[in-house]
Amino acid sequence: LQDIRNTVGNIPMEWYQDFPHVGYNLDGKKIYKPIRNKDELDMFLEKMENPDYWRTVQDKMTGADIKLTDEQVDLVHRLQRGQFGDVHFDPYEPAVDFFTHEVMIHPVTNRPADKRSFIPSLIEKEKVSKLVHAIKMGWIKPRKPKDDTPTYYDLWAHEDPNSILGRHKMHVPAPKMKLPGHEESYNPPPEYLLSEEEKLAWEQQEPAERKLNFVPQQYRCLRAVPAYSRFIHERFERCLDLYLCPRQRKMRVRASPTPQQPPLARAARGRFHTGLCSLLSSLSPGPASPCPRPAGSDDCTVRFWEVCTARCMKTLPVGGVVKSVAWNPNPTICLVAICVEQSVLLVNPCLGDKLLYGATDQLLESYVVPEEERVQPVQWATATVEEHSKGVRLVVQHSKAVKQVTWHGKGDYFASVVSDNSNMQVLIHQTSKRWSQNPFRKSKGLVQCVLFHPIRPYFFVATQRYVRVYNLLKQELTKKLMTNCKWVSSMAIHPGGDNIICGSYDSKLAWFDLDLSTRPYQLLRHHKKALRSVAFHKHYPLFASGSDDGTVIVCHGMVYNDLLQNPLLVPVKVLKGHAITLDLGVLDVLFHPTQPWVFSSGADGTVRLYA
Repeated sequence: LQDIRNTVGNIPMEWYQDFPHVGYNLDGKKIYKPIRNKDELDMFLEKMENPDYWRTVQDKMTGADIKLTDEQVDLVHRLQRGQFGDVHFDPYEPAVDFFTHEVMIHPVTNRPADKRSFIPSLIEKEKVSKLVHAIKMGWIKPRKPKDDTPTYYDLWAHEDPNSILGRHKMHVPAPKMKLPGHEESYNPPPEYLLSEEEKLAWEQQEPAERKLNFVPQQYRCLRAVPAYSRFIHERFERCLDLYLCPRQRKMRVRASPTPQQPPLARAARGRFHTGLCSLLSSLSPGPASPCPRPAGSDDCTVRFWEVCTARCMKTLPVGGVVKSVAWNPNPTICLVAICVEQSVLLVNPCLGDKLLYGATDQLLESYVVPEEERVQPVQWATATVEEHSKGVRLVVQHSKAVKQVTWHGKGDYFASVVSDNSNMQVLIHQTSKRWSQNPFRKSKGLVQCVLFHPIRPYFFVATQRYVRVYNLLKQELTKKLMTNCKWVSSMAIHPGGDNIICGSYDSKLAWFDLDLSTRPYQLLRHHKKALRSVAFHKHYPLFASGSDDGTVIVCHGMVYNDLLQNPLLVPVKVLKGHAITLDLGVLDVLFHPTQPWVFSSGADGTVRLYA
């Protein structure tokens, strides 16, 4: 079909050679030439690389490149050889004598020409005159211009026009200032005046923790009151409140502040540790879930507790402060990784199934020392006889203090985080080969925690403000998540692997949908103080967060199989019970692998189980 976009007519296209357009459309708008910024080198490369270059021609009417079809190429070849354009035309077919070759006396037809063949049609003249009159009167518009302005509809047109702010049902008024009280009087009552001890305590408090932002003073009369030194500062804060106030009402579900006292909480509320009970480990899944779970503390011990009876099965002195504990997620291996100062201890607690922990020892003893010694960033050492009797099997010596350890889902690899600012912060270790490596060449910031993806070969590294996702197979950075937090404290990944949550020291919990965006899908601000730990349940749609305000908040986090449906996040319960000690509350939270139970450890030296 013929391209009729250019209606310039049958004129030489050389006239438009120095113009950016090649003609005009039916509306009188310019048809611009396509961008052709190829030089001689580009033309030569295209000639060498494009196999269809020999059959590509330029349309002078539109300026576009057109690839000739096989039929058009055959037509060009026939015309170049001087043949007819139509393939089916036979120039040598016998002629048909429609009339006799003999000249006759009378012609076949001798009718005179019609008068209408040389006189303009009166009927067409009448139709054209009617159309011209209709156009002049405005009854017919030849080419009505298209209106590109969007059409808006008034949704509140039928409501009561006299109602105040009837069209803005979700209007939020500006915040009102707090009315002055007796303490702001120039001559307040004596009970509102501060003593010397109260003034000293007021000066030592943080500005955000003070009940009053000024010290009440007494004057004999109003004329003796001096100018208020914080007047401009408070006016400026008032202006910030006015223009930074959110004017959109959001329906937010508030969690009930009533704490839940579960049946098993009474059995698990004893003071188990003499120091800060810092971190809980993951529980062994599957049939090993009734087995003891370990808890590390500042009293230089790791204690193993039986979940059903809350009885301490074993106490392991480690000779240092325990920073992190992690149970091997492989159900066929009974092994616990413990961070103690500059070492990671791999401990077989010898509890539960005898065949299980016996097979674990056999697996560790089957290691064969390689012939060539390899240079490693850490030192692997076999436990001494005394340490072996306590359960310690291997000791991984680091150069600096280790603050976190986490296992891979298959149970052979584990990662450790070192308190350092160099590129040696994160190390990945392989237990079966006793081999360690440093996956990063450069330091991207102070690493807070790391995680392995439960399904894919991804590795999550959380710094103070970002979470970087690395592909271990391709050895490259996959994406960088913006947490919108000042300082990330903890991180947990959903069992499906497509969502993660991050807790921060500025009381925020960020939920990320990895398929949706690199920014948080939702920021939850349910806690009043810093978040220390977050955790997902492996089977139930639940996640929990522990904070320095002494509470554990359990939320419902439903992730749907439909990719078009966003996750549903609803706070369910606030669990209280931990006493705040040294301004620290809940230090770690963890879910049971099969039951809807949540464990929490606090600075008060207790481990609590909520069911």
